[in-house]
Order: sequence, then C-alpha cells, then structure tokens
Amino acid sequence: QVQLVESGGGLVQPGGSLRLSCAASGRIFSISAMNWYRQTPGKQRELVAAITSGGMTNYADSVKGRFTISSDNAKNTAYLQMNSLKAEDTAVYYCNAAAMILPSGSYFYQGPYDYWGQGTQVTVSS
Repeated sequence: QVQLVESGGGLVQPGGSLRLSCAASGRIFSISAMNWYRQTPGKQRELVAAITSGGMTNYADSVKGRFTISSDNAKNTAYLQMNSLKAEDTAVYYCNAAAMILPSGSYFYQGPYDYWGQGTQVTVSS
C-alpha cells in the first residue's frame, strides 16, 4: 500500500558528508512520523533519527550534533543530512514511516501501519 524508496547512500571518507532521502508513495492518507534506522551485520537495527509530522525530532546520542533529520510533508519525503561521518557510521540505513492509508475502494482510512524501505548502504572509509 505504501512504498518507501531511499537514495543518497555511498562511500565517503571520514569527516565527509552524505544526504539520504526517503520518498514515500502509495495510498497514503497521512504520515505521523518518519524515521531513519541503521543496521550492521550481527547487530540489531537501531534508531538513528526520528521526525514527526509536526516537526519534532529525536536523535540517537551517537549522532547528535552531526546528523539532522528533516522532512517535506507535502512530498511525503524525509531527509537525513549526515556530517562529520565516522567509520562507525558505516551501516545499511533504512527509512521507516508510520502511515494511515486509504485502501482502494474504501471510504475509511486504516492504520497506522509501519512501512520500511529497502535500505541504502553508507560506507565511511579512507
């Protein structure tokens, strides 16, 4: 019902910057929050940054002061600006959204449901 497509990952040197984007599409009635998670092999997926539709943000301690999450509600898109990148930021980054949907043929919205993108690799290495 909802698709999330991430972009912007890649290889960057320590101290460099990257900007991730996550575009949501489909039968979206509303999105209450969009989040960025990351995961490395053998570890649990961890929340990196979150933003509500009202603009409230939250960050993992490990990225505070270096990462900034933002969103464009009209475009159902979230961004993650990552500065001063470190080797330990290397991971697959996943976009997540909590969305109310309006199923085809229905007059009533349902949810919220959790949706995930396919992930984008971020590698920080010299």
